[in-house]
Amino acid sequence: MSDIRTFSVTAAAFRMALFLGVILLFSSTSSMALAARGGGAGAPSTPEASTEHVVLFVLEGFGQESLKSGAMPVLSSLVKDGSVTWSATAVAPARRLPTMASLVTGMPVAKHGITWNVFEFSRGYPRAPTVFDYLDLSGGRDSAIFYMDESLYQLAKPEPYTDYQMCGPLRAECSPDRLVGYVRDYFKKATSGSGYGHAIPSLPHLLVVHLPAPGRVGEAQGWKSVAYKDALKAVDKAMGTVLDLYRELGLMKRTTVFATSLSAFGETQFSSGEMSADPTAAVPVVPWIASGVGIKSGYAIRQPVSIMDTGATVMRALGLTTYTEWESHPVEEIFKTAFTAAPVSPLLQ
Repeated sequence: MSDIRTFSVTAAAFRMALFLGVILLFSSTSSMALAARGGGAGAPSTPEASTEHVVLFVLEGFGQESLKSGAMPVLSSLVKDGSVTWSATAVAPARRLPTMASLVTGMPVAKHGITWNVFEFSRGYPRAPTVFDYLDLSGGRDSAIFYMDESLYQLAKPEPYTDYQMCGPLRAECSPDRLVGYVRDYFKKATSGSGYGHAIPSLPHLLVVHLPAPGRVGEAQGWKSVAYKDALKAVDKAMGTVLDLYRELGLMKRTTVFATSLSAFGETQFSSGEMSADPTAAVPVVPWIASGVGIKSGYAIRQPVSIMDTGATVMRALGLTTYTEWESHPVEEIFKTAFTAAPVSPLLQ
């Protein structure tokens, strides 16, 4: 398996078929969905600041305790300027692949069915719609996903407007700096006017950056070790570099940033054997942070939050709604203004 793989699909016909297949669904449910989310008659008319881009940082082995060392000024700034809960619920079994699957599908493990923790080609991709599917069907919004573990190939489903790049943890060069280097190269190509020559010729509406180093180092060398603090510093630097790319392009005033963790400080999740999705198993709590355009500043989130709510909240930030079997719900209280639907693509009218 190579260190990096880029999955892309140039499939205009396939994309059109998907669009046509959801036209009736979207048209028949949009009024009900908007009313339920505050977008119907009688809702406040003041529009919120427009979000055109969303950045989602997915960490591992991170919690409120991790900030006490002062190793993460970038993330600390996101907390100060945004909305946060330190007790969002993850899922059980509390391992990388099942938890990431719940994040992108908006479903518990028992529903999406991924209970193993290694990539197994024969099992195929999740059948459940992902946040990337929804973005594609909502007017062809692009996603770019940078995963830092081979197990997550299981979630790299080829889609018309989604690109994946990965590097493997067994390689010394697969570090936060190297992964961010891939993001930087991607941005150069995406802003060149020609893109990759296939699916994505522009900057993505959703950028996902997976930075698991703190969890790996904490498990291997100790959660109070110097190495763990160094891993936090490396991840924070990587986050700052990604956000600097948006600043250099003048996009931060149109960008919303989310950050969460697949596992908490002091928690391990690296066994590879398959486990049942036991509903009575302990469910860890993790940080969940939102900052940037349209997000309340210095706000402590009161409502219960699940890592499964990430996808629906990303959609909400972009002015979009969901319509199927997701158990993902937007964290509505973090937003400054009531929901305002984004313009509908002419293909869906």
